[in-house]
Amino acid sequence: MDSKAGHKVEAACKVAVAVLAFGASYVFVKKLKDRKKGESTLSLKDTMRLPRFVEPVRYDLELIPNLVTCKFDGKLAVRLEVLEKTNHIVLNAADLNIFEKSVSLRTTASRQVLWPTNIELVKEDELLILTFEETLPLGDALLSMDFQGTLNDQMKGFYRSTYEASGVKKNMAVTQFEPADARRCFPCWDEPAYKAIFKLTVHVPLDRVVLSNMPVSSEEVMGRKKAVYFEESPKMSTYLVAVVVGEFDFVEDTTEDGKLVRVYTDVGKKDQGKFALQVALKTLPFYTKYFGTAYPLPKLDMVAIPDFAAGAMENYGLVTYREAALLIDETHSTAANKQRVAIVVAHELAHQWFGNLVTMEWWTHLWLNEGFATWVSYLAVDHLFPEWRVWTQFVDQTVEAFRLDGLVESHPIEVEVGHVREIDEIFDAISYKKGASIIRMLQTYLTPDVFQKGLDQYIKKFAYNNAATEDLWGVLSDVSGEPVRELMNSWTSQKGFPVLTAKVNGNSVELGQSQFLSSGVAGKGEWVVPVTVAVGSYDVQSSYLVRGKVSTVQLPGARPDASSVTDGDDVTAVNEGTNWVKLNVGQAGFYRVQYDDELAKRLRSAIANSSIEATDRFGILEDSYALCAACKQPLLDLLSLMEVFKNESDYTVLSCLIDVSYRVYQVINDALPSAASDTKVFISSLFQTSARRLGWDPIPGEGHLDAMLRGELMSALVSFGHEESIAEAKRRFSAYLSDRKTSLFPPDIRVAAYKAVMQSVKSSERSGYDDLLNLYRESDLSQEKNRILGTIASSPDPVMVREALDFLLSSEVRTQDTIWILSGIGGEGREASWDWLSANWEVIWGRYGDTSLITRFISKIISQFSSYEKADEIKAFFVTNSHPAIDRTVSQSIERVRIIAQWVNYVREEGGIVELVKKLAADSN
Repeated sequence: MDSKAGHKVEAACKVAVAVLAFGASYVFVKKLKDRKKGESTLSLKDTMRLPRFVEPVRYDLELIPNLVTCKFDGKLAVRLEVLEKTNHIVLNAADLNIFEKSVSLRTTASRQVLWPTNIELVKEDELLILTFEETLPLGDALLSMDFQGTLNDQMKGFYRSTYEASGVKKNMAVTQFEPADARRCFPCWDEPAYKAIFKLTVHVPLDRVVLSNMPVSSEEVMGRKKAVYFEESPKMSTYLVAVVVGEFDFVEDTTEDGKLVRVYTDVGKKDQGKFALQVALKTLPFYTKYFGTAYPLPKLDMVAIPDFAAGAMENYGLVTYREAALLIDETHSTAANKQRVAIVVAHELAHQWFGNLVTMEWWTHLWLNEGFATWVSYLAVDHLFPEWRVWTQFVDQTVEAFRLDGLVESHPIEVEVGHVREIDEIFDAISYKKGASIIRMLQTYLTPDVFQKGLDQYIKKFAYNNAATEDLWGVLSDVSGEPVRELMNSWTSQKGFPVLTAKVNGNSVELGQSQFLSSGVAGKGEWVVPVTVAVGSYDVQSSYLVRGKVSTVQLPGARPDASSVTDGDDVTAVNEGTNWVKLNVGQAGFYRVQYDDELAKRLRSAIANSSIEATDRFGILEDSYALCAACKQPLLDLLSLMEVFKNESDYTVLSCLIDVSYRVYQVINDALPSAASDTKVFISSLFQTSARRLGWDPIPGEGHLDAMLRGELMSALVSFGHEESIAEAKRRFSAYLSDRKTSLFPPDIRVAAYKAVMQSVKSSERSGYDDLLNLYRESDLSQEKNRILGTIASSPDPVMVREALDFLLSSEVRTQDTIWILSGIGGEGREASWDWLSANWEVIWGRYGDTSLITRFISKIISQFSSYEKADEIKAFFVTNSHPAIDRTVSQSIERVRIIAQWVNYVREEGGIVELVKKLAADSN
């Protein structure tokens, strides 16, 4: 969507909401009346939302799944309220058969039973339209119907997941309703604003466990089956309703305030749920205190699902997860696996307040759910595991948001959603990571205590109801007395972010603001920017709210007029050229900084002298890379800066250096192939100090971050052709093949070993590939399977890359795990992977087109290219294979290719790079 000025978007949203709330009924009914016989029903693109003349109050839902035939029957009785005169009831339904003779409406006041004269299922817009001969009386009524559906294999709606028990393959039944798939399980008003009470009954075989949002109230045995009745839920949106049927073990405990928490796993894996259980037991009380509101349900269940499209889903009281996002095997899981489980659990539990208790009014405000839960999950994990220093790692979230938001084809945080098919594409780095980043920026500006007080009041005010972005800004403005609306509207209503240019002039800094675009073209956006500045020391800081394209701020500790200084004044002598100046202290702001040559030189010196904290070292390196990639800074400058980090030891900074190194190498390899070998030598030298310190084996008592760093360092060294590392990785892999219990193969180094093996794999010597497939088939741990899948497409041989991609389509790879193979494709395999994608597009679209995974196929494969010719070829292909569900992703991916192509051409013309890289490589020996 095109960027708009904040006040225009705000006004448009208010008008749209008003029209939808008060005029939708008229518009919808008029179009129904104007429709000719046989003409297709009004589409959601015409109305955006369901009409509001009827609203649900309570659902009584009965589900009878058949785990053998993969069908299910349902009975529905909805107490609703007729708010306006109408002879239509319009709700959502998809992929369901409605038994027409079962559909009736009983009015509460007159006890009259009304039968619809017409029942229409509109497939395109997923609507169920009931037309009655007479106008419906206002007030309460009970809508009843029976229906039937299929337990599909698309991981949405009410679907089937497979598992093995005693060697027998079986089905479980699982729901995944977000964003708009409850309608695939039962007819409903499938929009977040239609909150209602739910009372569920599920019929299952006697030997199956059935779970739902609420505790079981009673059970009734009926031959070989049982009817399980669940307690009535509080008011909630349809996308949060959940049912799981299967065979499970569980571990359980209670929180300090008596809430029962259970983690359900496949039979035999319950010990793998213990870590997540402990995280949940500590996180729930933390959120209760932080939000000032107790967890509102009597229990919390967390369930590991073998087939699951998302990482996890925050269903009220019944949170569902991929196995890899919930389970920890103390022998085979890595430190990174453990951290991911903690953050994902904390994220989903945050939703129990921010999303479930207080729910976004419409998907335009998705970021309120996901951005906030992302941010607060780091707050919780930092509380539980302060030694992990997750706030330093949070900058990774910001960078991922930068890389999407720097595209012309990005979108605002608040984006209008006209049709449900458009929703999936906004579950992206903008909603999650940019949303989290601007929340962190606002919390830093308001101060943590004031921000927390505002959240407390916001949740209390909107509990069990819906809210929009403006509601949060209103509460925070009232609590803080700060211009929150003015500040934040500039960040939520327009796409993109600023880059600030900084130049010292005496005792002040001259700032210029422009929209940063990865293409290097200046955008038109303008923001209200909370700027922080430190000079020479973190003890000397100031904060400012910067507006406009050009501004000047006084440096902290300095007077604007040097002649007014008297003896004894504490003045920072920035104009002496000895003190560094760092903007965006702690990287809490969502903006990049481009320093003039003098300030950049001082910062490089300060990094070399260990005067700059880790988060700011990360920011300086990342901003320099981004400016270089946008052709706003010479690659020579970036390479010189990278050399300063050769003795770096911090995990987050080294992780950033590794990422930047991969990208720099690929561009040099494409632009100046003759410099590629020296570039690998230079880059490998940057990691030698830390690699020697850590070694290949875990050190007793070492920290969590060192364990994570070891794996990333060894993997990088292998990728950059460090012969000693490759040989050691292969030696350890061979030891593991001979003895699965060897101590030489800890989980943190396995990706490095698998990469080393695949570097030698080719079609004429494929033993390493076959060894990895055997390990894949042998393991029942999803994290280990994912490690293997993430490397088997990294062979330099195109034939083996295609074979790995063909394996992706086999029944041996769960649908959700296909992305791991895609993520492992290297630069040498990009042509083979594109040929494979285009040749198999019909098969891929047929299998994944109805899932969110389809966009991963596009972005992972396309974005690695670096020529204008390839961008044109890809564009031509998708002109004839376009679809609303992928159009945004295709445009973004092609834009990335053009940006890299531009950088490649710039590097070719820059001059001096081959000579500098040769010198850096020689100096490293």
